[in-house]
Amino acid sequence: MIRLGIGEDHQSLIDGIQLLLQEEPHIELVCSANNGEQLVEVVRKYQPDVLITDIRMPKMDGIQATKTIKEAFPDIAVIAFTMFDQNDAVQQMLDAGASGYILKNSSLQTLKKAIETVAAGERFFDSQIDQSTFNSENSRTSKNGLLTKRQLEILRLIAQGKTSREIADDLFIGVHTVDTHRKNMMRILELKGKGELLRYALDKKYDF
Repeated sequence: MIRLGIGEDHQSLIDGIQLLLQEEPHIELVCSANNGEQLVEVVRKYQPDVLITDIRMPKMDGIQATKTIKEAFPDIAVIAFTMFDQNDAVQQMLDAGASGYILKNSSLQTLKKAIETVAAGERFFDSQIDQSTFNSENSRTSKNGLLTKRQLEILRLIAQGKTSREIADDLFIGVHTVDTHRKNMMRILELKGKGELLRYALDKKYDF
């Protein structure tokens, strides 16, 4: 039996997957959530074998949720289930610890195969994704050689509307360190103020 969890902000999609999986007796949906923060909570409680998560979700996106979950429960296999087919989105999910990546226009059979594959300890990519393009190790350090991995983490949290204090708490670093990274990012990206940095972060949320 494969115990499954789902993170998806559209409840109708969760209900649809649950209905379709009723014909798969070896896969059981044990928990679901409509936002990233709730997803972390239910996964901590139910600890499924496989987790399917969207990237774009309220409160905490699927990238940060995956990273948080994998740090606490490294044996849980995570599959990104999303409309985003950009290379950077795929790489960010792999960096966060995902084992699979499928697009929402895939068939139920593809979803089922992905669940079974990652549950067996292997990786699974949608046929529309060229897996040879991506590095599965947490070694990507920059975008176009400009920003460091830490700066990209901070930029992603800025895009979620978090303050420097909240970012510092999330990353276990000092507020001064966060502010220093902000200044350095504005200099590197040739931005003139915090407002421009926020706009850049929102524009590039799934592309940095």
